[in-house]
Amino acid sequence: MIDSKFHANNRQRIVDAIAGGLLVLSANGQMQSSNDSVFRFKQEANFWWLTGIDQPDWLVIIDGLQNKSWLVSPQMSDVQQIFNGSLQFDVARKISGIDKVVNYDEAFIMLRDLAKQHSLVYTAGDLFNSEYFNFTLNPAPHKLKLKLEQIFNNVQDCNLELAQLRAIKQPDEIKAVKQAIKLTIEAFKNVKQKLPELKHEYQVEAEFSYYFRSNGADGHAFDPIVACGKNACVLHYHENNASLKSNNLVVMDIGAQIGGYSADISRTYAVGKPNQRQIAVHQAVQSAHGQIIDLLHPGLKITDYEKQVDTIMQAALHQLNLLSSPDDYRRYFPHSVSHGLGVDTHDSLGRPNEFLPGMIITVEPGIYIPKEGIGVRIEDDILITNTGHQNLSAALPTGL
Repeated sequence: MIDSKFHANNRQRIVDAIAGGLLVLSANGQMQSSNDSVFRFKQEANFWWLTGIDQPDWLVIIDGLQNKSWLVSPQMSDVQQIFNGSLQFDVARKISGIDKVVNYDEAFIMLRDLAKQHSLVYTAGDLFNSEYFNFTLNPAPHKLKLKLEQIFNNVQDCNLELAQLRAIKQPDEIKAVKQAIKLTIEAFKNVKQKLPELKHEYQVEAEFSYYFRSNGADGHAFDPIVACGKNACVLHYHENNASLKSNNLVVMDIGAQIGGYSADISRTYAVGKPNQRQIAVHQAVQSAHGQIIDLLHPGLKITDYEKQVDTIMQAALHQLNLLSSPDDYRRYFPHSVSHGLGVDTHDSLGRPNEFLPGMIITVEPGIYIPKEGIGVRIEDDILITNTGHQNLSAALPTGL
């Protein structure tokens, strides 16, 4: 499926996109969890897509003029290697398809030589819209950019070029996403069957975690959301500690990761017997969900899609007597309806004007009514095809 040929082909594609230029990218660094402990490592998606290396602090140098690439191994003390291990060079070569592995000192001597041939070097700078993030970015890519600015006259970001390439999924990528989705669907069906026996949100999370790992997944593609009752009105609720109170709805926003690729599926189930209002809200979201998916086809302008989604969601809110003023729209539906899906659960689509064949996006309408303690979200993963679309997660029913 995903092998060194895949990564080598991706390197050639980005070289073509930057017209044979020079590209230097950094892996993510490890991030502190507490005192001398680190969080579980998550690789920078562009670096993985180009190399397959899933270890911290590596670099890759790709020279389009010479048609050569080098991996740069991190500087590690003997103590670090004993505690954390290290990726052996022959394994790195096999994973990436890159024959040359050099150390940091060698790499920066090489870069100074390459600066004589390339006045411009590309790297991955800050992420799109990162100024709106309310968290700290992994510092490794920015640290590399500062070092490159000391060597090269011109350092440019190539996030857009990478995003545009990654937005159109290759057959191996589609296969990997389908595998992640298939396992996620199986886990949802397992949990729904067991739901009457479960008493807490964390038990639901544990069922998914066990199912994913026991069936060979890397684990969760993102921190799972299991939100019962009013908790579902917190969009990125991650505590997953509350009781599953009877006669409430529970939103489950979950995805497995397999072979580096993510699924992202949401369902809203009833705990006990739902009341008429809960059923009505769920049916409104379910109907909107189907209507929005039906819109999708290649060539559909993103702006037109967003306008049509607004019309559909406003009608759903009006049906529930929740749209008495324009401000009510985003009060009860406060998030985007779609995002890209791939190596990153929220894959950038590269700011396209229209949907293109090979894109995989989510469709996830939701209605959230905090004063009533009701939140409903339904989310499927959709492949844009040459003639229309394919709902990759259609095998999982959307009902309560």
